[in-house]
Amino acid sequence: MPVLEHLHELRRRMFLATVALLGGTAVGFLWFGHGIPALGVPSLGELLIEPYCAVPAQSRVTFGDGSTCQLLATGPFSALELQLKSAVIAGAVLSAPCWLHQLWAFVTPALHGRERRYAIVFGATGGLLFAGGTALAYLVLREGLTVLLGFGGDTTVTALSPESYFSFLIAMLVIFGVSFELPLLLIMLNAAGVLSGARLARARRYAIFGLVVFAGLIVPGNDPITMGALAGALVLLYEVAVQVTRLRDRRRDRTADSAEPVPVAADAAAR
Repeated sequence: MPVLEHLHELRRRMFLATVALLGGTAVGFLWFGHGIPALGVPSLGELLIEPYCAVPAQSRVTFGDGSTCQLLATGPFSALELQLKSAVIAGAVLSAPCWLHQLWAFVTPALHGRERRYAIVFGATGGLLFAGGTALAYLVLREGLTVLLGFGGDTTVTALSPESYFSFLIAMLVIFGVSFELPLLLIMLNAAGVLSGARLARARRYAIFGLVVFAGLIVPGNDPITMGALAGALVLLYEVAVQVTRLRDRRRDRTADSAEPVPVAADAAAR
C-alpha cells in the first residue's frame, strides 16, 4: 500500500478505537454510582475505595454514624474529576477487545504467518500478566494502606481526598501491572537470541537482589507488605522465565542437532 493509504487506514482504525473507548467510558461513568445488586456487582466507586474502607476505622476519618466510608472532597471539582478518571480507566479496560482488535487489524497485514502466531501469544500473555499484576496490587493495597495510615497511632487520623487516593491507587496498579511483564520481556529476548536460559540462571542471585531493590524504590508507599509482595512476585516470575528459556534452549539445540547434515565420508561408509 502507498504511504497515503496507510495513513487513511491508520486514521480509520484510530477513529473506531476512539469510538469504542468513548463508549466504554460512558459505561464506566454510569457504572461509577450504580452497581447491579441482583448480580452482586458493586458500583465502580465502591470497588475503587474498598481498599481504603478496609483500613480500621480508628485510622481514618468516618462521617455520620460511621456506617459509610467516603473520601473527603476538598474542592468543587474533586468528585467530578474522580468520576471522570475512573470512567476513563474503566472504559479503557472494557473496550480493550475493540481497540486491541483495531491495532491488530492494522499491524497484521505486515506480518508473516509465524510472526502473527507469536504476536497473538505474546499479546495475550502480556494482557494476562498485566491483569495479574493489577489484581495483586488491589489485594495488597488494603494491607499497605493499613500499615501506612496506622503509623501515627492515636495521635493522627487520616482523611484522604479523591485526588491523592486515586493517584496512589492508579500508581500502584500501573507499577504492579507493568512490572509483571518482566518474564515476557526476558522470554522475548531469549527468542530473539539475545539472552540464554543458562545466562539467566547464572545471574539469578544478582537478579534477585536487583528485583528486591527495584521493589523498594518503585513502590510509592514504601510499606513492607507492598514491597514484599512485589519483590516476591517478581522473583517468582524471574524463576519462571529462567525455566521457560532453558526449555526453549534445549528444544532449539535438539532441533539444530537433528537438522545437522551428515558428513559425506560417514554417509558413504554407511552405504
